[in-house]
Amino acid sequence: MTGRVQIGFEGQTFETSLDKLLPTRSVRPEFRKTRKFAQIRSSIREIGLIEPLIVTPPDPASGLHMLLDGHLRLLAMRELGLAAVTCLVSCDDEGYTYNKRVNRLATVQEHYMILRALERGVPEERLAKALDINVASLRRKRDLLDGICPEVEEMLKDRNFSGDVMRQLKKMKPQRQIECADLMCSMNNFSVNYAGALLAATPPDQLVEASQPKRFRGLAAAEISRMEKEMSLVQSRFKLIEQSYGNDMLDMVLARGYLNKLLTNKAVASYLQRRQPDLVDEFRNIVKITSLEDEEDVSKVA
Repeated sequence: MTGRVQIGFEGQTFETSLDKLLPTRSVRPEFRKTRKFAQIRSSIREIGLIEPLIVTPPDPASGLHMLLDGHLRLLAMRELGLAAVTCLVSCDDEGYTYNKRVNRLATVQEHYMILRALERGVPEERLAKALDINVASLRRKRDLLDGICPEVEEMLKDRNFSGDVMRQLKKMKPQRQIECADLMCSMNNFSVNYAGALLAATPPDQLVEASQPKRFRGLAAAEISRMEKEMSLVQSRFKLIEQSYGNDMLDMVLARGYLNKLLTNKAVASYLQRRQPDLVDEFRNIVKITSLEDEEDVSKVA
């Protein structure tokens, strides 16, 4: 293959005045009140612009650059009264390319970012101010992985979740942490409520402090014990379903394809309609199935 890879950006950044940038989209007024915008503004005020804005080459007539990515940063800089900004010229003139490749900072990645900043000597107060959080919250983010086993860290490194999820996992022994993290990934549920339910269903011998009885608001000891048994049963059933799901889906697709061929054959369809009309209706219902959930609905009706 002799084709060349096209370079996406020019090699050097440059500085220009804010009035030389022409936004390609408007920012809704309500965005100014969001926490995200407050963090962007606070970060720029405390430590400056980290990521340059993406712009097109200057227009030959007006000298203006079209802004492709960085509209919130530009708005924050204007509110802060800054005059100049660092930009990077793109060789591609459409903004969707950059917006669709934005990776939101995962919770574990944020933890490591804070650790690196602290190791480089950034004071806690200044870092907390840049992130628009208080020092207590910064310390909780700093200590996010204390008491968490490496396997769980690896499983959750690209996920977004509340720090309170880790607080629930820290109460469990490593093996139970891995089981719960695996369940959260399988269910794609990283909510604090789900983590709390998993903690409630954890047997005492799998807790870090097994000698201390679990206490949950509004739940008696007998109810917690019953929840443990029910949650354990749900987890085991879920694992069984997860293991067979791929084969079940393949069987369903093959069955649908075969029955669809039968029903589209006029001779076969006519024969079945005369001899087994009820069976034809069932076959048609199966052909309409698009998921295993649909299959369960059909079986209930039948």
